[in-house]
Amino acid sequence: MIHIDPTILTRINTWLTPSFDKETQEFIKDSIAHHPKEIQESFYQDLDFGTGGMRGIMGIGTNRINKYTLGKNTQGLSNYMHMSFPGQALKVAIAYDCRHNSKTLAKLVADVFSANGITVYLFEDLRPTPELSFAVKHLDCQCGIVLTASHNPPEYNGYKVYWQDGGQLVPPQDVEIIEEINNLDYSEIKFDANENLIKIIGKEVDDVFINASVKNGCFNTSQEAKNNTTVVFTSLHGTSITIVPETLKRAGYKNVHIVEEQRVPNGDFPTVKSPNPEEPEALKMALDLADKVNADIVIGTDPDCDRLGVAVRNLEGEMVLLNGNQAMVMMTDFLLKQWEKEDKIKGNEFIGSTIVSTPMMATMAKNYKVEYKEGLTGFKWIAKMIKDFPNLDFIGGGEESFGFMVGDFVRDKDAVTSTLLAIEIAAQAKANGSSFYKDLIQLYIDHGFYKERLISMTKKGIEGAQEIKQMMIDARENPLKEVNGSKVIRIEDYQLSRAKNFINNTEEVIEIPKSNVLIYYTEDGSKIALRPSGTEPKIKFYISVNTNLNNTSAFKTTEERLDSKIDAIVKDMKLN
Repeated sequence: MIHIDPTILTRINTWLTPSFDKETQEFIKDSIAHHPKEIQESFYQDLDFGTGGMRGIMGIGTNRINKYTLGKNTQGLSNYMHMSFPGQALKVAIAYDCRHNSKTLAKLVADVFSANGITVYLFEDLRPTPELSFAVKHLDCQCGIVLTASHNPPEYNGYKVYWQDGGQLVPPQDVEIIEEINNLDYSEIKFDANENLIKIIGKEVDDVFINASVKNGCFNTSQEAKNNTTVVFTSLHGTSITIVPETLKRAGYKNVHIVEEQRVPNGDFPTVKSPNPEEPEALKMALDLADKVNADIVIGTDPDCDRLGVAVRNLEGEMVLLNGNQAMVMMTDFLLKQWEKEDKIKGNEFIGSTIVSTPMMATMAKNYKVEYKEGLTGFKWIAKMIKDFPNLDFIGGGEESFGFMVGDFVRDKDAVTSTLLAIEIAAQAKANGSSFYKDLIQLYIDHGFYKERLISMTKKGIEGAQEIKQMMIDARENPLKEVNGSKVIRIEDYQLSRAKNFINNTEEVIEIPKSNVLIYYTEDGSKIALRPSGTEPKIKFYISVNTNLNNTSAFKTTEERLDSKIDAIVKDMKLN
């Protein structure tokens, strides 16, 4: 017999009061009697805002996505908006993805905003997340919401909050809003909609967004080059099907083959184990189609269309999935070359990335004589760089988790424009007698051969959360002195905001916001980062190694050597 923790039981009993509907109360009573472990999981904590907003399993409880947790968030946001923008006409834009209950939850969120006297622009149907970021600025809103759980499994949903610059919540707004939400009682949620304040939007915003994507993602590629480029695209049952095919059409790409089995939006994602373009299995159907039509490039987007997977043909002509770092350095280099061609690099430009992404981004920035800025994991920090440095021009940037942003007309990772950009790179490379993959190898020759790998460990539930917490505590209390025989020369602890250099025994303060991340640097140039995921029950290890590459003929053996080195690090750290 499982006994419910008294502290958790107190939280549960709050939901047995008249502020909650009878269906919710009956479900809780039944769960206490028959499913005590599950009800503890549902109430042991409040869902919080992680690297990509709030995500969780749908269901009853404070640790679940439901009408009350989202209603409370929205009520707190409404209160904060009234305090932050006194005397202004308040407006919010709302979009949602293909997940179960997304449409219903989006309407519920719209109801609460409207009940608080806030005008709501609600998309008529599912739309990509980057279009919401664009719409916030386009419609002059103070806030935006997307109902999405990105690439999480089907039982999840989520709630991303955007501020008036089109970027996700960052300090100080995030902390202040969370405080406002936490101070609320569920009985204070206004659920009664003012339908007059809810405006339905659709094609009129789509058209402007698509045209902006074409303008920002096209770079003087000849129509002949476009005609000679064969593309396979899959939306993985997600929202990108509403925008990406039309964007490619307007950009002049005609040879686009869509994976029909994955075209229809479906929150069960029936053809894949996970709708995550980071996983090779997710793109299997697209890769099979690519071989049938002899495609040059394959693109797959996640359900809310903010991240993309890219596959291209290697030196042997086989389709291979690039990792997020490889796609990012290729897109960044291409943008830098375009800016250089147009004589737009004047010394006040920058590219951006994250502390767990490839160090190659910093090397490229130095070689192109542009600034490099680095932030915490999560694209909101790259958007914040643009806001914090208005005197600098943002060229582009990305993170290892398959997200990229072209310019600043969207203030979040944007798989619509990035899909077009990746295809432009492939088209121009082919027209020049090269290929996407050959150009990637040339980057390694020019800037150094950097190879990365991500190791994720899943630890579910209360016990899993405690295990992840303990792993980070152990790593801090007993830091590694060497990795795979190479001495650790620097440790960065972003929770303590401290970096220690063991070569000269000095310490320095890390200026970026605190985060539960540890990074080791070794004598041989390896970099290993540890962090718990902000959106999934995982702890992640990011491994980066590098060496020089002299020519293309040495690529394969050099890559094998770097892969073997990563294998040895994984074994040494007991991560397999």
